[in-house]
Amino acid sequence: MMKIWIDIDNTICSQEKDYSKAAPFPDRIKEYNLLYDLGHNITYWTSRGTTSGIDWRELTEKQLKEWGVKYHDLKFGKPSYDLLICDKTVNPNAGDLDVR
Repeated sequence: MMKIWIDIDNTICSQEKDYSKAAPFPDRIKEYNLLYDLGHNITYWTSRGTTSGIDWRELTEKQLKEWGVKYHDLKFGKPSYDLLICDKTVNPNAGDLDVR
């Protein structure tokens, strides 16, 4: 079992200035739900509210439920940055996720 942390905006949904208007990406949600079903521990980690100080938990939990997202934990407080360079990252647009 792997511990997998997944971003929300621009990963499983569109990134809108108004988070309530974010639209889900069903194919990605389906792929990440499969990882959950395979027994991996899934945590969604978001920077929603990091800069503004607004608590987006209620809206975010509602969206994840409406979109059918399976997860074990939801974390806020992800730092806001322009580029993450890390040996364990995967670009969701690259289609190179293979942890099965």
